[in-house]
Amino acid sequence: MALQWLPGFRAKAPSSGPAASTSTKSVSFSPSKTVAMPFHDGDDSDNAVPISPQPPRSLMSLPPELHIQIAKQLIYPDALSLKHSSRYFYNFVDTGVNLKIEWLISRRLLHLDCPNDTRCDLGSDLRFCRGSVPLLMQRRREHIECESRPDLGCLIYNTRTCIHRRPPRLLHRWFRRRLTVETWWVLLALVPLALSWLWFAELLFFA
Repeated sequence: MALQWLPGFRAKAPSSGPAASTSTKSVSFSPSKTVAMPFHDGDDSDNAVPISPQPPRSLMSLPPELHIQIAKQLIYPDALSLKHSSRYFYNFVDTGVNLKIEWLISRRLLHLDCPNDTRCDLGSDLRFCRGSVPLLMQRRREHIECESRPDLGCLIYNTRTCIHRRPPRLLHRWFRRRLTVETWWVLLALVPLALSWLWFAELLFFA
């Protein structure tokens, strides 16, 4: 910016050079002096600063305070999965006794199957996830228990209908829904007993 102290003086715009597209504007502060100020009358796209794209947002981009609040809202199966997803979540995700009991009570209120082992240990996740507990978690994960009763809806997304429920395949899904691990062992034990009765009946028939 050039100060001109001569009255009525106006600076001429340059005719060549890199600033050829820049003209000048005269601003009067007093009758005896003017100021020549450059201004741009065109698009200044050459001088634009490039803006880098925002990185995609994920769960790890949230602050730790939100991670703690999210972990407190999860039920036991979801909290257990989040806890074992990384060492970071393993340090603060709670899967203690209270969370296990709340999960069992919620299943009982919904008239869903609960672990039928009287020796169910709530002390640790390793001792708790034995017997029929892994099968119950698998049923929930695969939406097998969703819409098993009227007005139950989807148990995972809390909607009136479950769009993730797979169509039934003969008796496979019925067995997986009704039979627990302990029941399978009882059925396997009954197989040799039934074969022995058939062999004994055959002996009586030929005798």
